[in-house]
Amino acid sequence: MNEEYLFGKLEIEQLDKALVLIRDVFYEYIADEFSDEGVEEFMQFIEPSAIKDMLTQGKIHFWTCEDNGKVIGVLAGENSGYINLLFVNRQYHRKGVARRLLDMMIEQFNLSEITVKSSRYAVEIYRKLGFTETGGEQIVNGIRFIPMKRTRQ
Repeated sequence: MNEEYLFGKLEIEQLDKALVLIRDVFYEYIADEFSDEGVEEFMQFIEPSAIKDMLTQGKIHFWTCEDNGKVIGVLAGENSGYINLLFVNRQYHRKGVARRLLDMMIEQFNLSEITVKSSRYAVEIYRKLGFTETGGEQIVNGIRFIPMKRTRQ
């Protein structure tokens, strides 16, 4: 991995950059899997004021990866071990960014189990990160996902 990457907890001034990355990667890889209702539901979830509320209430935590001041990776999760969002800029795929972000979440909350509702696109990525499917594909509010989990080895 590039030594210049900077990993850490989200600073509030990074939020707008992080949300732009999430939106861009979502439309590039995932939006086509969702119905219009699902896209709208996702966009409401990542609406800046909603995210700020969840952050200030401690309901969600963000970790970021930057390269030369540009946010290139984001993971948002709950202290219960649920991953809400994991997005990495396409130019940084297969460089260990997602794995390091996941490791940071695990370390912070001392997690023995992590769960996620993966898009079809990300299933193989999560498998490489040690996750297995816990059920079949589901659609809720237009959002298509496969439930997955990872337990500590």
